[in-house]
Amino acid sequence: MSADAPTRWLITGAAGMLGRDLAEVLAEAGAHVTALTRADLDITDAAAVRAAVADHDVVVNAAAWTDVDGAETEEAAATRINGEGPRVLAAACADSGAVLLQVSTDYVFPGDATEPYRHDAPTSPVNAYGRSKLAGERAVAELLPERGYVVRTAWLYGAHGRNFVSTMLGLAEQRETVDVVDDQRGQPTWTRALARQLRDLGEAAVAGKAPAGVYHGTASETATWFDLARAAFELTGLDPERVRPTTSEKFVRPARRPSYSVLAHERWAEAGVAPQPHWRDQLTEALRAMTPGGRSGA
Repeated sequence: MSADAPTRWLITGAAGMLGRDLAEVLAEAGAHVTALTRADLDITDAAAVRAAVADHDVVVNAAAWTDVDGAETEEAAATRINGEGPRVLAAACADSGAVLLQVSTDYVFPGDATEPYRHDAPTSPVNAYGRSKLAGERAVAELLPERGYVVRTAWLYGAHGRNFVSTMLGLAEQRETVDVVDDQRGQPTWTRALARQLRDLGEAAVAGKAPAGVYHGTASETATWFDLARAAFELTGLDPERVRPTTSEKFVRPARRPSYSVLAHERWAEAGVAPQPHWRDQLTEALRAMTPGGRSGA
C-alpha cells in the first residue's frame, strides 16, 4: 500500500449497531471499506475468513453473540462465536499481515472495583458472556502479539439497533413513570463515538504508532442507568422526574451483571488517540443525530 492510498478495512458483523456506524465513519474518512454481515461471513469458517481478510490492512471484528442472558444456558454456542471466531480471524490476520481490532466488553471484569479498571487489571468474569468474550481476547493476544488490539467497551447505544436509550424513550410514550436501576455504574457510550476511536486506532496501528494490546473504548466520566435515563428524558424535552430510581433486586435476570463497569483510558495517549468525550456530551450529539433531519458528522 502506498503512503497516500486509503486504508483498506474489513468489518465483520457490519449489520449491527456498531458495525453500521463504523462503516459510515470510515466511508466519510475516505477509507476503502468492505462491510460483511453475519449472512455474508461466518467468522468461525477458516477458509471463508482467510479469503475475506486477504488484501485488507485492518480487520474490525464487530461480530458477536450479544445475548447476555441467553449465554447462561448456551455458553458453548456463545463461546464458539465470541471465542473461536476471534481465534479464526486472528489466525487469518497473522497470515495476511493485517491488523485486527477485536471489540470486547467490560464483562471480563467482576465489577467489584472501587476505581476504574486499568487495561492490565486482572480479569474474572461473573457470567458466561464475559467468559466467552475473554476467550476471544486471549486468542487475539496469543496469535497476534504485535498486531492484535482488543478494545473493551460498555453500555453501548446508537441509532441502528435496540438499546437502553431507545427503550427508555419508547417507554416514555407508554408509561407515566419509568423505574430504572441506580446501583450499577458505568460509562454510557455512543456507538459512533466508539467508531471514531476505532478508526483512529486502526490508522495509528497501520502507521506503526500504536502499541498492540488492550484499550478501553468508553465515554469519559460515569453514570448509573438511572442517570442515563433521566438525561435522555431531559435532553428530549421530557420531564426527568418521570424516571424513578430502583435497585437491581427489582430486575432479576439469568446472568449476573457487574455493579461497577468503569474502565480507565490511560492507554490512548500511547497510541496518540484522543479519549472519548463526556458521556453526556455524547448523548446530546447522539440524540440530535437521531432526530429526523439531524446529522452526526464525522
